[in-house]
Amino acid sequence: MTSALRGSAAAVTAGLIGFLFLVEFVSGILQGFYVPLIPDLVRYLDITDADFNIFEGAQLLLSALVVPVLAKLGDMYGHKRILLVSTALTAGATWWLAFAGDFTSFLIAFTLQGFYVVWLPLEIALIFDKGRRSGHAASATRKAAALLIVGLEAGAIAGALGGAAVFDAFGGAELLAQAMVPTLTVPAVAVTIAFFVILFGVPESEPLPGRTLDWVGFSVLSIGLLLITSGLTFLKFNGPEALWAWGIILLGLLSFIPFVRFELRQTDPAIDIRVLRQPNMWPVQLTAFLIGISLLGAQAPLSTFAGTDPEVHGYGLGLAAGSISILIGVYLISMIIGALAFPIVSRMLSPRTALIIAAFLVGTGYLLFIPFHDETWQVFMNMFVAGIGSGVLMGAMPAAAAAAAPRGQTGIASALTNTTKTIGGSFASSVFAIVLAIGAVQVAGHTAGSLFGYHLVWIICGAGAVLAAILLFVVPRQAFADTADDAAQAAIEPATEGA
Repeated sequence: MTSALRGSAAAVTAGLIGFLFLVEFVSGILQGFYVPLIPDLVRYLDITDADFNIFEGAQLLLSALVVPVLAKLGDMYGHKRILLVSTALTAGATWWLAFAGDFTSFLIAFTLQGFYVVWLPLEIALIFDKGRRSGHAASATRKAAALLIVGLEAGAIAGALGGAAVFDAFGGAELLAQAMVPTLTVPAVAVTIAFFVILFGVPESEPLPGRTLDWVGFSVLSIGLLLITSGLTFLKFNGPEALWAWGIILLGLLSFIPFVRFELRQTDPAIDIRVLRQPNMWPVQLTAFLIGISLLGAQAPLSTFAGTDPEVHGYGLGLAAGSISILIGVYLISMIIGALAFPIVSRMLSPRTALIIAAFLVGTGYLLFIPFHDETWQVFMNMFVAGIGSGVLMGAMPAAAAAAAPRGQTGIASALTNTTKTIGGSFASSVFAIVLAIGAVQVAGHTAGSLFGYHLVWIICGAGAVLAAILLFVVPRQAFADTADDAAQAAIEPATEGA
């Protein structure tokens, strides 16, 4: 009887993963589709290249603010319900984006499209909830997270290739005004399809009754995140001499002191600090921040290094845009390999060991840039090594956080890994811009970051990942395993029945 129930649960989970795979594929399309269109979007909107950074920064800021709130609402009212709400908001913003012909409209629409960032944490929570019923929540979530990351990266590749192909099919740059609108409707259609996939294919989770939303706590948290991310953005554009930007960041950091004190007094806090400071949780959240440095912050410097002409500046690869796209493609493929390897390595060794190995791979990949960066094959090799580790951690961090969280907090725990990763990426983006600007050299009328500046970028990325690997040794050996999950569930069920 038990085996039959577990088989049934596994079948439900397999179907759930299939539908959510499609949703993450659409998420990848959103992340990759607009990248090859940026030069044409700049001309279409009559803006500068730097203005497009404002779009991306605003979207990251929105995601950092709304993801924790939406994830907590998922824990309270059902993860599918909030997933549908966020998908509907994303679809509306993406349709608006298709017909936005000016800077302001495009900025608002592109920013609101950032609601899709909460999809993965909600999906992880849904899968964990289904796996919990079979007694294999942790392992089921690891396998599912790996497949979801495959869907995400496959969608990103399809989006990057499809964006340029669709644009060319509608007339391309020669018919810019006529081609852009139908081109931008493609991701809008994809998100709309994702909404109906969730509506008809995804079952609801079982939220705990009697939950409340800590509006005061979330308000203070949002203010702190807004101050930190805004300060980092101001620092990026105004340089390290802008003391007022440092002041904004410091004010944001200080806001967490009253936040923590307030949360410790709440019966149903926005962020459960007691859970967060457990040895199987805080290293995971800190790892998300440290990996965000390389995962979100290092891609632009790597692209500029690959495109820098070595005959002019004495370093770089001098690659054309097409070759840089291949480099990015290799990185994404290596992430897919890493994601698929994660559940296998976890089963052979342990989930904690797999996380440690992955973090060391990311650190090794970036530190290899220090001696090996003169040849194209060397850069490809370094990115492949770092990509395997990054692919593991992309799905492993929210899955590990969900496994470490008590019932009713899987959504918010998974979402926090996304928020800390975003803050790490924002921090790195600002610091890297300053490092490369300070070390900029002017040669033959062209400006490029000095090689020393790139060395600092690689050292920061590598050292951050190695530090994450070291911190993960603090995690208990059997953390995130099914045995730990079963024990936690056994402790929860009697209390639930007594209530």
